[in-house]
Amino acid sequence: MNYMPGTSSLIEDMDKKHLVLLRDGRTLVGYLRSVDQFGNLVLDQTLERIHVGQKYSNITRGIFVVRGENVALLGEIDLDKESSSILRQVRIEEILEAQRVEQEARSRLDKLKIQFFRDHGLPLPHPDTLEEY
Repeated sequence: MNYMPGTSSLIEDMDKKHLVLLRDGRTLVGYLRSVDQFGNLVLDQTLERIHVGQKYSNITRGIFVVRGENVALLGEIDLDKESSSILRQVRIEEILEAQRVEQEARSRLDKLKIQFFRDHGLPLPHPDTLEEY
């Protein structure tokens, strides 16, 4: 097998099922149909997978075009091991409610951290680094 640098190495991965983690935290699962020199991807039969704890659910998205700069991680899914996941699939309504509760808890915690910094006269950290504190 010849190794090709950059996105041209993805040519061998065409028509295989992939998981794509986007910079905004969303997870997509679909079949890679096209890729270009900028890392832009076309996924077919795409599902947006929402994880909360050990539960997940999928939202059907169909054909999905992903701009290369938004891809944080791309990996082929091993179809033999996919069904042996420790995650449990639930109804979409259940996962959306769990996601809402998780986001509210994270928001409350971030507000407490900011209040702590203010109360102690410390400079406020950048919002992206709040989880470190």
